[in-house]
Amino acid sequence: MSEVYGRSDEELATIPIALAPGLFAGKVVVVSGAGSGIGRAVAHWFARLGAKLVLCGRKAEKLEATAAGLSRYAAETLVHPLSIRDPEAVAAMFDAAWAHFGRVDILVNNAGGQFPQAAIDFSSKGWAAVIDTNLNGTWYMMQAAARKWRDAGLPGSIVNVATVIWRGMPGVAHTCAARAGVIYGSKTVAIEWAPLNIRVNCVSPGIIATEGMAVYSDEARAEMPNTNLMRRFGQVEDIANAVCYLAGDAGGFITGEVLTIDGGNQLWGDQWTIPKPDFFRI
Repeated sequence: MSEVYGRSDEELATIPIALAPGLFAGKVVVVSGAGSGIGRAVAHWFARLGAKLVLCGRKAEKLEATAAGLSRYAAETLVHPLSIRDPEAVAAMFDAAWAHFGRVDILVNNAGGQFPQAAIDFSSKGWAAVIDTNLNGTWYMMQAAARKWRDAGLPGSIVNVATVIWRGMPGVAHTCAARAGVIYGSKTVAIEWAPLNIRVNCVSPGIIATEGMAVYSDEARAEMPNTNLMRRFGQVEDIANAVCYLAGDAGGFITGEVLTIDGGNQLWGDQWTIPKPDFFRI
């Protein structure tokens, strides 16, 4: 893969942000999957807007690298490696965040992963791994955050990063199934948790230029820009802007919604993450 996907720290520090400086001053934001890609960009955006960050994910070295990149903003950060598949580890992370900062205001569930493969060839282990991370892990984070807010009598805001599931995505049926669960679970608890003053929303990115593109074949990557109306990849800042909008006061009258950021893919395009069978080559 010769192409460069993703943004450098320098780019993330200088790309213009439409939101007001200091918008999240005094707020504490938990970002999962903060070591790379969209999660790293989201962490930069919140730090630039004044927030304190809890950075979590599987690999400590990646989280530390993100924290180092945030140091230019003088943002206070707490690095907490964990597997979101482990509900006890998730609960311990929120305990640590509360002990360190005294509160959490926003949760951004970005952690996840998948691999491209024809669904008929999935092993039970491969299927379960994606479901356990993308659906179960997201749920453990949501529930643990909501319990903390309920017990403290504080409001909260959750933004879950899903994907464009609306027309299916051949080659990643496991993640489409998991993210559909996240989206409709989010809509349901947005109702249940409204009396607790907890808002729950989702963003659904289309093809975004991140390091995660490495898992796809050259053929699949070359075709991806042709699957949306803008004929290009989206960038991590497109998602970071949307997450910050939904998470903060600007999105204060929004809950149970899904903001799709896909360049029009849901309207037009035939997106395959594995080689397209001749049957569909019309």
